[in-house]
Amino acid sequence: MDRDKLDFENGKIGQLFRAMFFPTLIGMVFNTLLNICDGMFVGHGVGSDALAAINIVAPLFLICAGTGLMFGIGASVIGGIRLAERNVKAARIIMTQAYIAGAVIFGMIVAGSLLFTRPLLYLLGCSPALEALATDYLLWLLPGLVFFYLQCAGMMLIRLDGSPRYAMSVQIVAAVLNIFLDWFMVFPLGMGIKGASMATSISCIVAGIMVVAYFIFFSDKLKFYRLRLSAKSLRLSMRNVGYMTKIGFATFIAELAIGVMMVTGNYMFLSYLGEAGVAAFSIGCYLFPLIFSISNAVAQSSQPIISYNYGAMHADRVREALNLAIVTAAGCGIAISAGMWIGSDMLAGIFLNSSEPAYDIATSGLPLLGLCALPFALNITFIGYYQSCEKSARAIVFMMLRGVVFMMPGFIILPQISGATGLWLAIPVSELVTLAIIIPSYIINNRQKGTPLPHS
Repeated sequence: MDRDKLDFENGKIGQLFRAMFFPTLIGMVFNTLLNICDGMFVGHGVGSDALAAINIVAPLFLICAGTGLMFGIGASVIGGIRLAERNVKAARIIMTQAYIAGAVIFGMIVAGSLLFTRPLLYLLGCSPALEALATDYLLWLLPGLVFFYLQCAGMMLIRLDGSPRYAMSVQIVAAVLNIFLDWFMVFPLGMGIKGASMATSISCIVAGIMVVAYFIFFSDKLKFYRLRLSAKSLRLSMRNVGYMTKIGFATFIAELAIGVMMVTGNYMFLSYLGEAGVAAFSIGCYLFPLIFSISNAVAQSSQPIISYNYGAMHADRVREALNLAIVTAAGCGIAISAGMWIGSDMLAGIFLNSSEPAYDIATSGLPLLGLCALPFALNITFIGYYQSCEKSARAIVFMMLRGVVFMMPGFIILPQISGATGLWLAIPVSELVTLAIIIPSYIINNRQKGTPLPHS
């Protein structure tokens, strides 16, 4: 296998970041295209109610993604520090423990969803008109969820192992397969929303198998490690899993916050604008992963560089990587905002016919939603920095502020001030207020203590 041969400790930061960023960005953009194509096929092939039904189930999928990313980030940060300490065995143990813990959690999620399907859907904001479609989508999605965990956690660990291009290939293969199966099952086979869900499950299974194959056959340092079953070993495993969870929890909150955004938005758009409002909001929810993915590509690309040099106690390299990530995030955020302002008609037209009521609601709202891109990208970059430096408490607090504390009241209060416009502005206002807290906090802390280092 043609390995990328990245030297996190001695290589030039700019070259390392570019080697990580572009494969990560390409892989995540393909995932975003998958979401957009999925919505396009369902919107045009099944209808706006099907889009709204998928938006009902989406928060559960995001919780699963958050769990996978939580363990992936946690294991990658700790593993990166251990590799910097030349302790390869400890890094392998951490990776194996992360996978076992995540598999148990995902098994519980799948079982609970099967046993309590209807109550779960109504908890997520389902209405009687959408119940049948949402049930079809959920039940056919469940078989792929455990494999989806393997993919989510594996992306960060494969990049840490020095193979960002393989991680990119996993995401591209899964996305292209999903797009083709979406089209094939929705249109030629006429399977409707069930076909779209089956396409997602199959692509998750293929991606999960590719991740497992990497660690068995192609990996450099990170491989699965046989764990002992003694009481002492189990206690150590629980402690390590707890620490991984602590470090990665902010990432879980990030995905959970998107779920909170969807559930809260579903309720509020339904109450103000009816089913057409939920369908319009679902377009924003399909596009929000574009904002999230590009911003997260910046954070995830800098994460192994920062965590490795943090473990090696190279404070100057940590600062350099963070500064480069901030500049990149700002540029990406501005570009996304401009694109959503200029192309709102085109973006809405991807999902809906212009004759549908939801189309006009979406074209007027998407430019407002796009205002969140710049502050969101910067927030995610700073939060990723704190995670990489084991400052999990700060990362969690800032993620809670942007994703829950400010956003939920925004959805409730802003529409009372400015009507439907306030529904679309709830997310940008939440991100902007959070950024106004993060930047002074970083400046003050950096002046007092400098760049954090282990045991400092």
